[in-house]
Amino acid sequence: MDRERAVERVADLVATVEDEELPVPVREVWVYGDVALGLDPVERLDVYVTKDILLGDDAEAAPELDRQFGVEGIGQTVRASWAEANPDFVRANESGHVAPERCLAAHLLDDDEPIHLEVCNASFEDNVTQRLEGARARGTYEELLDPRGVCLWVDGQRSESAFEKLRASDFAFPTLDGALEMLGMDEAEAATAADELRAYREQQDGATVRGDVV
Repeated sequence: MDRERAVERVADLVATVEDEELPVPVREVWVYGDVALGLDPVERLDVYVTKDILLGDDAEAAPELDRQFGVEGIGQTVRASWAEANPDFVRANESGHVAPERCLAAHLLDDDEPIHLEVCNASFEDNVTQRLEGARARGTYEELLDPRGVCLWVDGQRSESAFEKLRASDFAFPTLDGALEMLGMDEAEAATAADELRAYREQQDGATVRGDVV
């Protein structure tokens, strides 16, 4: 999508987080990658959401709702009131347990949008470090989280200054290789990791989502 549309789409997402009940409480909204770098057009819009873990929201209502939707965990990992109001957005993982990240993606995104949504209980910066350590240990560089991010909304407060800088492409970031070197990789490893992450990203199509618990 063209850059102006990408930024407005992010603003729409933040407005949804502000105004609507979501399957789980959301604490932070970040963007990273192409849109943060000021590229135009934006090949894929990368959004990071920090959520709270829901524990026993409406546990007594869960069995009836689980039967209704054919899943497990409503009222425990996603809000029961949200599921009742948004039955078309209820999503489960392969084991049949309701998946908060998939529910968020269904609520926030259209299937054909070139948007990737990352959902985690940890803040963006903390998860960048966690994913870096895991990817290096396993050699799975495609699991890295691009560290070049911008926080647009946190604890109910929208950062108008961050939005202004995003619209004006005023954020200055290093190359992906350079950013990974700043996190502790040597030059050769950073180049390899950046190539693998870019190759993996180019294979993605439409709306995608990944959930993490740190």
